[in-house]
Amino acid sequence: MINAKQMKRKIQTRKSQNKALYLLIPILILAKFSFAQKTISGIVKDKAGEPIPAVTVIIKGTSTHAISDANGKFSIVAKKDFPLALQVSLVGFKSKDINLTAGSATVTEITLEADDQLLSEVSVTARRRSEIAQEVPIPITVIGGQVAENAGAFNVNRLKELVPSVQLYASNARNTTLNIRGLGSTFGLTNDGIDPGVGFYVDGVYHARPAATSTDFIDVEQIEVVRGPQGTLFGKNTTAGAFNITTRKPSFIPSSKAELSFGNYNFMQAKATVTGPIAKDLAAKLSVSGTQRDGTIWNPIEERKYSGQNNVGLKGQVLYLPSDKLEVLLSGDVSIQHPAGYPLVVAGITTTERSAYRQYAKIVSDLGYELPKINPFSREIYTNTPWRQNQSIGGISLNIDRKIGNGTLTSTTAWRFWNWDPTNDRDFTEFSALTKSQGNSRHDQYSQEIRYAGNITDKLSGVVGVFALGQNLQGLSQTEEVGSDQWRFVQTSNTGTQALYNPANTPGLLDGFGIKTNSTIKSLSAAIFAQADWEFANHLHILPGIRFTYDKKDVDYDRKTYGGLQTTDPTLLDLKKAVYTNQAFNISTDNNNLSGNLTLAYKPLDKFNVFATYSTAYKPVGVNVGGLPTTSAGEPDLSVAVVKPEYVQHYELGIKSKPIAGALLNITAFNTDIKDYQTNVQSPQLGVNRGYLANAEKVRVKGLEIDGSYQLQKFLTLNAALAYLDGKYVKFTNAPLPLEETGHTEIINGVSTQVAFKDASGGRLPGISKWNVSGGTELSTSGNLISKEGRFFVAVDATYRSEYSSNPTPSKVLVVDGYSLLNGRLGFRSEKFSIFVWGRNITGTNYFEQLQAAAGNSGLYAGVLGDPRTYGATLRFGF
Repeated sequence: MINAKQMKRKIQTRKSQNKALYLLIPILILAKFSFAQKTISGIVKDKAGEPIPAVTVIIKGTSTHAISDANGKFSIVAKKDFPLALQVSLVGFKSKDINLTAGSATVTEITLEADDQLLSEVSVTARRRSEIAQEVPIPITVIGGQVAENAGAFNVNRLKELVPSVQLYASNARNTTLNIRGLGSTFGLTNDGIDPGVGFYVDGVYHARPAATSTDFIDVEQIEVVRGPQGTLFGKNTTAGAFNITTRKPSFIPSSKAELSFGNYNFMQAKATVTGPIAKDLAAKLSVSGTQRDGTIWNPIEERKYSGQNNVGLKGQVLYLPSDKLEVLLSGDVSIQHPAGYPLVVAGITTTERSAYRQYAKIVSDLGYELPKINPFSREIYTNTPWRQNQSIGGISLNIDRKIGNGTLTSTTAWRFWNWDPTNDRDFTEFSALTKSQGNSRHDQYSQEIRYAGNITDKLSGVVGVFALGQNLQGLSQTEEVGSDQWRFVQTSNTGTQALYNPANTPGLLDGFGIKTNSTIKSLSAAIFAQADWEFANHLHILPGIRFTYDKKDVDYDRKTYGGLQTTDPTLLDLKKAVYTNQAFNISTDNNNLSGNLTLAYKPLDKFNVFATYSTAYKPVGVNVGGLPTTSAGEPDLSVAVVKPEYVQHYELGIKSKPIAGALLNITAFNTDIKDYQTNVQSPQLGVNRGYLANAEKVRVKGLEIDGSYQLQKFLTLNAALAYLDGKYVKFTNAPLPLEETGHTEIINGVSTQVAFKDASGGRLPGISKWNVSGGTELSTSGNLISKEGRFFVAVDATYRSEYSSNPTPSKVLVVDGYSLLNGRLGFRSEKFSIFVWGRNITGTNYFEQLQAAAGNSGLYAGVLGDPRTYGATLRFGF
């Protein structure tokens, strides 16, 4: 029987699931609106007379273009007077120019000739101008927006399955680590005091908060994953690489499209876009996306599902094109997520080196509980504090492109915000121990980039720019609170003053005892950067780059205790201080850096591009705002309040090739050394349960990347990528003890002394699998479905990751086992209509994405589960 409480929850869930569709109704109505325009029309065929879909037809000298449909037909609006010229192009065919006069506005037929040499001509903007990916001497993985959508990669977390060099770990949107080649951000719980090393750009705008990676993609045209330091090309310094995401611009050709997906766990996703002219020289676009899914983790105590999805995103753009020399794009977006929390499941219990009295099993027994159920893949939790991870993120940007000479002057101005409203149960159990952890935050960023990119001469091109980023990140009454069971977790013995922790001796001493923290980080980052490409000899290029960066951070941190037993007894006050203390400090720190790179590239043939790169990079000074560890006197240890910058030396050797017609093969070997590597340290003290930052003296990551693809006509596509990564601490003499070594003692000066740190030199870096492999294939054949001409297809994608460490210091316990995932889809697609069924994690693999010790290091550890098997169907249609 369903009780009233369950029925109410089901009704609320259904209402929530329909929100996305309700928001789409106005868009779908607009989609039927027709715009009366004079058009140029025609059909594109190959030499055999077969129609060619997806051909780009552009009016030369403008950005006005059309794409041919499944029947090869196209229509395009002329915004300039006759005579004019059309440029007709498609990867795999020779481009063709067509001259038109006023009397030939209807093109009866255009024939394109196949050209196998052009099968790889994918354009990228990683060097801030449009270029062919295979000709750029930088390791780049390019994923088309349609490819990502077909693979179900509707956010960055899912995209990592397609790019083996990318690692993303997230216990929730805030605690997100985005790395390339194992480098970029600290592994584990996020500390707001450091900058990410992987740049995340959408339409040229830098997104400072890692939470941006959790939002759904909205009408994405292309995703470029650029590997290695790129500080001489991008405004914000990027020591490990960058995601460069481009969305589709508004079009002067009226069109609209919609997509609906349904799956198990009541999955429902809806997307819609409408675009067209709204006035002379003005076009607009409006896109909306909504994703709903029931949770995959069950809490019997609350009778509630967790780890669900509840996302709504909206993006609007207005494009102003008064001439072929000026383009102005105004964009605004907002994403709101109210998921049913992302809890961690109890993954295991280990014995530490503390005394028998402080082992987890003994603590639980003394509290009168049974040990937590250790069956993580049952997908059940028994927490007694509701989980919540609500966020809203968005902003406005203005991008102005002005053609000057043989280049383009670009100005990108942006403001972005982020609101974070969470609740977590950090003891991961039904105990009233660490019952509440709420890191409420508000972030505002303001950025300005001005750059010029283009050709100076036939042999010399480059980019030069300036960039400024101001940020204001506030911690708003961030709360951490313990409950009535916490006394036993902090008690070191049952004698002396420690016995006073027992509620039988001191009732209510720690009940509701906690801290509230208000903090502010105001930061400024400014830079001047430039890079040139000079062909100083036939086929031989030298590419020098330079960057000067200035960073400043001002911190105001104020933490106050509350609750618990109100007393003036100094003994009892000292016992409470051993759990939480007041902390307050102000820090102002700045740093500047000159870095650069030098690349030598050789292109002896169109089929080969060989390059070698040496670069230096820098990640700014960091500050600790997650609570500082305390000294023996109970005062905050200000010596660790500031974290030194990272300094990077990077070497890279690569080759890009087209060994046979229709095939690509790229190989890159690299070595990256980092001095003063910024790492996250998990402290056994509760007041720093989110960890604090520290520097490892030196780390090194070296590796080999191989990726290739092969396309046989239209019916077979193959792709594969491999990344071998070897990441180690070269020197880390003051590393925190791993969970199982907590309480370790050593003989120092003849006395047995408990230590808190160890030498982890030679140990592996967290989050890095040695072997990372992905691959896929698609078979298709032409056919008809409901009078629609298109192609039937079947596609399979697979990915494999070997085991990796899940702790800043290598641990025997916190190791994630290797796993493989298999995804597939089967269906029909055409230019305006597609329908297919899909499955993700088809084999139902049980796997962890992350493991972490529970606060206090008493022996319990918890895990972030990967998604179970999911399946469903998707329908796409356009007007």
